[in-house]
Amino acid sequence: MRLVVARCTVDYLGRLTAHLPAALRLLLVKADGSVSIHADDRAYKPLNWMSPPCTLRESTDQDGLLWTVTNKVGEQLQIRIHSIEHDSSHHLGVDPGLIKDGVEAHLQELLAEHVHTFGAGWSLVRREYPTPIGPVDLLCRDADGATVAIEVKRRGEIDGVEQLTRYLSLLNRDPLLAPVRGVLVAQEVTPQARVLATDRGIGWQVVDYQLLRGAEDTSLRLF
Repeated sequence: MRLVVARCTVDYLGRLTAHLPAALRLLLVKADGSVSIHADDRAYKPLNWMSPPCTLRESTDQDGLLWTVTNKVGEQLQIRIHSIEHDSSHHLGVDPGLIKDGVEAHLQELLAEHVHTFGAGWSLVRREYPTPIGPVDLLCRDADGATVAIEVKRRGEIDGVEQLTRYLSLLNRDPLLAPVRGVLVAQEVTPQARVLATDRGIGWQVVDYQLLRGAEDTSLRLF
């Protein structure tokens, strides 16, 4: 991971255009190739970012240092660096992954045991399907035999959609699995997560944990 604190200007060129005027920001370059730009607020959401697979090219011209980040469809982040306060690289190694809380882990377990909850003819390929950036909660096949990656959350937010997007990018490179679609499953899915998921072609489902446990009904249902 590379951490750069720099005064910079950022332009996004893609389906939409966006501009960040000059300010001091944190530039985060991860081993998976992703690049994100952060301000000194917000718990997790960057000001702008480029998800992998993408390439970072550094160049200089009469205006100084320019980072050009390009993804597989040609969208670009152009980061004009005016001055650098800090620049360091760190090897973090392989992360063991998120240890889920009791409710979230149990919800994943229940859905794995009763995968037909998603529909007739569904089957489970594997729980915690490994990828280089962490395990996919559930890898399934639907009634047509298509591969589906399912991310299970207690509360589905934008970060869950981003996480599933990264998994799908890797899984769809495997010819034995592709094409792979994704579904975010949670007890609650925020409006922002629903919009982002829909924009990226990712499905979402709200599940009632108590009903799945059979506390109020012996039948398993998704709402």
